[in-house]
Amino acid sequence: MPRNQQILLDNRPQGEATASNFKLVATDTPALQDGQVLVRHHYLSLDPYMRGRMNESKSYAASQPLGEVMIGGTVGEVVESRHPKYAPGDKVAGMGGWQEYSVVDAGQPGVLRKVDTTHVPLSHYLGAVGMPGVTAWYGLVKIIAPKAGETVVVSAATGAVGSAFAALAKARGCRVVGIAGGPDKCRYATGELGFDACIDYREHGDVKAMSGALKQACPDGIDGYFENVGGYILDAVLLRANAFARIALCGMIAGYDGQPLPLANPQLLLVNRIKLEGFIVSEHPEVWPEALKELGTLVGTGKLRPRESIAQGIAAAPEAFLGLLKGKNFGKQLVKLI
Repeated sequence: MPRNQQILLDNRPQGEATASNFKLVATDTPALQDGQVLVRHHYLSLDPYMRGRMNESKSYAASQPLGEVMIGGTVGEVVESRHPKYAPGDKVAGMGGWQEYSVVDAGQPGVLRKVDTTHVPLSHYLGAVGMPGVTAWYGLVKIIAPKAGETVVVSAATGAVGSAFAALAKARGCRVVGIAGGPDKCRYATGELGFDACIDYREHGDVKAMSGALKQACPDGIDGYFENVGGYILDAVLLRANAFARIALCGMIAGYDGQPLPLANPQLLLVNRIKLEGFIVSEHPEVWPEALKELGTLVGTGKLRPRESIAQGIAAAPEAFLGLLKGKNFGKQLVKLI
């Protein structure tokens, strides 16, 4: 059995996460038992939710245990199998974690699924045609539920979730406005992802400036908002929201280091009868088949052209993750492990 490099959570962050919170180790991969498969990971997904898991405080998911392999989505190839449904060479997606190999009890429901790489590249099953894409689909379709002609806005617009959100919303006839960091990302949003407008939050760094930019980009107001960030951006969106607007609350990356995120004008939720709903996409397995079918079609037909930032090798994962939290990635952040 192969030697396996792994990254463990060694200690919990005190405020901002650092590389010293992680530890790289090497271990022997255990021999397979009946019903298990050995997966060689090709790519590891890095996602903002992982920062929340590093904390010990109560959240919507259990904390990442200390001294164990960091949680994370993976895609790769079966190299050995003692399960009848899987054979060496099968391409699979799962939650293998920050390591080069994983031993999976393949009979457990939902832990591993075969993927077809005929029209969709393997790496996209961690982004546009994976958890981030389904996240965008659920927030748009099930919470915002837009009508053709409505205006929808998404923060972190050029990341894996935001880029899928744009394609899905354009397919439903919406005006789609993104919020992203820097002129290059905003050009990519309007030039390649199909956004009607994109606001650079680095140029609009407070509520007044962001609200003014949103007024210009959304002349008919905001009917739906997909929230990944929180902080002053949410305050600005509320100032421009229409009556009966819907907000899908997916992430609050502005508060992941533990500081509170006060809301400046919560009364606007009442004044405009706004629906605000937080959600975790893993709690909605019933939508995945429908969502993945639409997302796969969008990628296969070129209507969704997701970009990827790729770090090389398992040892690069911590720094790539810290960069993701600061917006240094361009598109979906992955680590290539082969």
